[in-house]
Amino acid sequence: MTVKHYLQFTDFTAEEYAYLLERAALLKRKFKNYEKHHSLADRTLAMIFEKASTRTRVSFEAGMYQLGGSVVHLTTGDSQLGRAEPIEDSAKVISRMVDLVMIRTFGQDKIERFAAHSRVPVINGLTNEFHPCQILADIFTYIEHRGSIAGKTVAWVGDGNNMANTWLQAAELLGFRVHVSTPGGYEVNRAIAGVRSNASYAVFENPIDACRDADLVTTDVWTSMGFEAENEARRQAFADWRVDDTMMRAAKPDALFMHCLPAHRGEEVTAEVIDGPQSVVWDEAENRMHVQKALMEYLLLGRQP
Repeated sequence: MTVKHYLQFTDFTAEEYAYLLERAALLKRKFKNYEKHHSLADRTLAMIFEKASTRTRVSFEAGMYQLGGSVVHLTTGDSQLGRAEPIEDSAKVISRMVDLVMIRTFGQDKIERFAAHSRVPVINGLTNEFHPCQILADIFTYIEHRGSIAGKTVAWVGDGNNMANTWLQAAELLGFRVHVSTPGGYEVNRAIAGVRSNASYAVFENPIDACRDADLVTTDVWTSMGFEAENEARRQAFADWRVDDTMMRAAKPDALFMHCLPAHRGEEVTAEVIDGPQSVVWDEAENRMHVQKALMEYLLLGRQP
């Protein structure tokens, strides 16, 4: 059988996402009702971290245990991955011993090289270019609170980073629109995002204009992991891209606020917004686990009745 990977949002079809989102809702209901669901009993997930994480580790590890499976946790500091072993060799070895691999790393090329030599499915837990599991959780969270995201408007305020790239991919695939506002020099790279047309997004110089009549306002830290040397320059460049009450008032009255976390209150978002009534960041964080459970199950077992 051909091995199916999940390396960026465009790896699945809209129909597959419809199934995954419905399946995630079922798995979440079972979790809340303390119902066992051990569909991945005797399966093993290897988690490889070149970038540290709280939410990615806990959500995948807890999720795999809840599905009846087991987990092996690897970092570059405690494996040959950090000692110059070729990625291709690591992939060939690790994939002979486990059923599924999640990688959180820097360049997208690394995860693609690993997947090309893996005998088992590989999941992107985050790269510099894409963060598909997070956007899947964000869309699931929006649906929980407001229903279908099709035809809605998402305002992205801040860095044209992996999150922005993935939002653009999702909008084109699932039929909603993204309003993007970034400081000059930090724009979304359309070629990296793989956007094929302008129909699903628009760019705004003023972040308030991007938020106007939006159904969802979302942002991320100003300095992503790996770009710490740029921190001071980014603080100055992003000063006007802090999501605050003014931006939220420009959005629709029932607009939601999301942030993938960790957040820096007073930088990319004010405390009043992230801790306010429109914020769903805690649901959003929990939902990483539920959508990833549906994803892992689907990659290993296919569609379930």
